[in-house]
Amino acid sequence: MNAKRKADDDALKPPAMGHPLEATVGTLGAISGAGLGALAAGPPGAIVGGIIGAAVGATTGWAADEQTAAEGQADEALDEAIGVSAGTIGAPNLEHPPPRVGAPSAEAAGVEEGAVTEAEGPIEPPPG
Repeated sequence: MNAKRKADDDALKPPAMGHPLEATVGTLGAISGAGLGALAAGPPGAIVGGIIGAAVGATTGWAADEQTAAEGQADEALDEAIGVSAGTIGAPNLEHPPPRVGAPSAEAAGVEEGAVTEAEGPIEPPPG
């Protein structure tokens, strides 16, 4: 990505707000933990359940946030590689990633022209 486009993209991003996902999920974990703790052991159970629920909820929110960030970085790298970000998608001079399987084209495999039949017309009934 060129420097000007990166600066423009950074200018359009909203300001960072801390960790809203972790705070939200931690709060929900604290509420549910306090409720379950109160049912199981009264007021002391509510306190312990709230603390444990907040910790588990915040950890879960952090893991979800990290996964989303990792997927976003992978998508950005792929977009850059195939030319989506730079505006060169479909350009003939792009460096394409190597094939994942060794399936050659018909020409590279030595198939003669005309040996491959085209599927034209109605579907043939099955034999038999």
